[in-house]
Amino acid sequence: MDTIDDITGAPPPAAAPPAESAPPAVTRVGDRVFLGLSRGSGITLLVIMAAIAVFLTVRAVTAISGDHGNFLTTFQWNADATPPVFGIGVLLYGTAVSSVIAMVLAVPVAIGIALFISHYAPRRIAAPLAYLVDLLAAVPSIVYGLWGALFLVPHLQGLNLWMDHYLGWTVVLKQTYQGTASRSLFSVGILLAIMVLPVITNVSREVFRQVPRAHEEAALALGATRWEVVRMAVLPFARSGIISASMLGLGRALGETMAVATVLSNSSTITSHIVDPGGGTFAQNIAVYFGEATPFGRDALIASGLVLFVITLIVNGAARLIIARRKEYTA
Repeated sequence: MDTIDDITGAPPPAAAPPAESAPPAVTRVGDRVFLGLSRGSGITLLVIMAAIAVFLTVRAVTAISGDHGNFLTTFQWNADATPPVFGIGVLLYGTAVSSVIAMVLAVPVAIGIALFISHYAPRRIAAPLAYLVDLLAAVPSIVYGLWGALFLVPHLQGLNLWMDHYLGWTVVLKQTYQGTASRSLFSVGILLAIMVLPVITNVSREVFRQVPRAHEEAALALGATRWEVVRMAVLPFARSGIISASMLGLGRALGETMAVATVLSNSSTITSHIVDPGGGTFAQNIAVYFGEATPFGRDALIASGLVLFVITLIVNGAARLIIARRKEYTA
C-alpha cells in the first residue's frame, strides 16, 4: 500500500541523528577519590604559588618603596651601606649572561647526545651511555661547584685571557681581572652548561623515542639516509619536546645557587666595564649575603628573589605558548 509520502511525492523525513552519548559519570568510589585528590592537588599548587608571590611582593615593597636609587637599572648592590644602594641591574646582567652561555653550549650537545643514544648507538653502547647521563643528573650541585672551583676555573684562565684580548669588544666577554683572573661569568656559564646537559639530554631522548616508527620507515623506504630521516621525521616531530627540555634546563640555570656561589667565591671578582663590583647572579647573591644581611638588606634580597620569580614565570609561560602554537600548526 502506498504511503502518504508516496502519494504526495514528498521525501520521507530524515532520520534524526543519534543523540551524543554523555560521558560516563564518575560513580565508583575509587574514581571519585582520585578525582578529588587530583583536583585538590592542582588547587593546592595554585595556592602555594600565590602565597609565595604575595610573600615576596609584601617584603619587596618595603625595600623598593624607599629612595635608594632605581631598583631596576642600578648596577650596584650594597644594601647594607649607609645610605643603601642596590639594584638588580648587576644581578640581571650576571644571571642573563651565564644562563645564555649555558644554553648556547648545552642545547646542541644535549640534542646530539640524545640522538646518538636513541638512533645511532648500538644497544650495548646506548644503554650504558644513557645510564651515565642519568648519573650526571643526580650529582649534587655542591659537587659540581667544588669541581668547577678546583679544576675548571684554573684551567680556563688562559682562555679567559685570550677572549679578553681578542673578543673584549663584545662587552659580554670583556673582563677586568682582580685577584683570581679566571673567576668570571664565562666560567659560570660553562659549569651551568655541564649541569643542565643531563636534564636536556634525558628529556630529549625520551621525546625522540616517541617518534612513530612508521614515519621513519616511510622515509627510509623513499631512499632517505639516516641523517635525512632524523632531519625530516624525528626533529620536526620532537620540536615541542626539545623546547620543553630546553626550558627545563634554562630554569635550572636561572635558579642554580650553590655551584655558582662556590665558583664565584667572592662576587667582587666579577667585574666588567659596565658592571660595578658586587655582581653575580640572583640566586648566588641571595645565598651568599642573606645570612649576614641587615633586616633591610634581607628585604632587598627578597626583592631580587621576586624578580627572579617573575623571570621564571615569563620563561615558562613563553615556552608553553610556543608549544601550544606548534601543536595548533601541526594539527
